[in-house]
Amino acid sequence: MNDTALLDLFTNDIGTAKQLLELIDSEFQALTERDLPRLDSLLSEKQPLLAVLQQHGNERSRLLQNAGLSADREGLTALASTSSVGDQLLAHSEELSALLQRCQEANLRNGRVIRANQASVRSVLGILRGAETPGLYDSRGGAARIAQQRPLSQA
Repeated sequence: MNDTALLDLFTNDIGTAKQLLELIDSEFQALTERDLPRLDSLLSEKQPLLAVLQQHGNERSRLLQNAGLSADREGLTALASTSSVGDQLLAHSEELSALLQRCQEANLRNGRVIRANQASVRSVLGILRGAETPGLYDSRGGAARIAQQRPLSQA
């Protein structure tokens, strides 16, 4: 009974993880285009998928523990060794792990884009506020010596 329930959870989560990976890739595109309304929409689509994955992960752990096994790869392998669907359990577990790893890597990539965008916006705001001045060059290519620099709002 536990093995078929686990297999169903793995199967459902593989589909959910694929959807999540598609959303994360769409999020990357929206980040590079700086499409904030689309980003907001994608975030609201991601939240339920993450909640389902978390819920199913907890359920898988509970099923393994109820069978007297550890809630890790070792416990799953022990259950698979006595199950008629053991090969499927292990294959689905590997597929889900690979998908979740890809989701994590894509999410880290998106985080780098977000940090780069934040730095760019911070720099522009600093220039506009006059706290930071852009590097200006004279006709010889050296740094220009400007006696007094004012914020662009006062220029």
